[in-house]
Amino acid sequence: MKKIALILALVMLFVFAGCTSTAPAASSAVPASSEAASSVAASSEAASSAAPAAQGAKLDAIKKAGKLVMLTNAAFPPFEYMGNDNKPAGVDVEVAQAIAKDLGVELEIVNMDFDLLIESLKAGKGDLILAGMTIKPERLEQVDFSKEYVKSAQYVIIKSGSGVTADKLDGLTIAVQQDTTGDFYATDDIKAKEVLRFKSGIEAGSALSSGKCDAVIIDKLPAEKIAANSSGKLEVLPKALTEESYAIAVAKENKDLLEAVNASLDKLIADGTVDKLIVKHMEIA
Repeated sequence: MKKIALILALVMLFVFAGCTSTAPAASSAVPASSEAASSVAASSEAASSAAPAAQGAKLDAIKKAGKLVMLTNAAFPPFEYMGNDNKPAGVDVEVAQAIAKDLGVELEIVNMDFDLLIESLKAGKGDLILAGMTIKPERLEQVDFSKEYVKSAQYVIIKSGSGVTADKLDGLTIAVQQDTTGDFYATDDIKAKEVLRFKSGIEAGSALSSGKCDAVIIDKLPAEKIAANSSGKLEVLPKALTEESYAIAVAKENKDLLEAVNASLDKLIADGTVDKLIVKHMEIA
């Protein structure tokens, strides 16, 4: 009961106050989306106007197929992880289930490495990505994003008692999950001795425990889960390195699907469902 109460208190503390007057604010996991001769130009204009029309039929195609395909990387608790039945579970899975229900279709989940998600979406292997994915300019060049539904931040995990601090990471060996915001930060914002890239945050945490690196940079809630499951070997430093937002990615120009996703998110944020899911999966992940 004390554990549940503590988690509830943390989530309530981290609730993100409304961003605008017209849409619900995202839940918060931390203290709080492109010209030549006239004949060529004409054909180009015709093509660009036809593309949204063709891709605007995405929602109809999903309903006709009877399923919504979610792409994820189920190694990012509490947002996505493998449950006891060896199937993906977590906050994002239940958010996707709610979206599928609103659309009147079933949810299908495809689990893969995080660094393959965007290319797989672009290749048509799924309809959307829910994977604790943050909105970054380089990603916006490739996909469109929904409104934010969770606020997060990057934190540092260290070996307990090591003396490593968040403002003195230069010259250290840093472990990250490949192609995540932690990876970008370790590469661009500090002068690390070496950046070790892993397919999951859990693997990065194992590297820290075994002495292969000095610290791990990863999102706050996954950082807390990794430290909590380390039998006291690891701890999360209190200072946030960044602040960011999670959102749902869809292929470019799928405006009808994006509108439907945002409508579902509005409801899930307004009625507190996202906050409740964070509490639930922090407890069981």
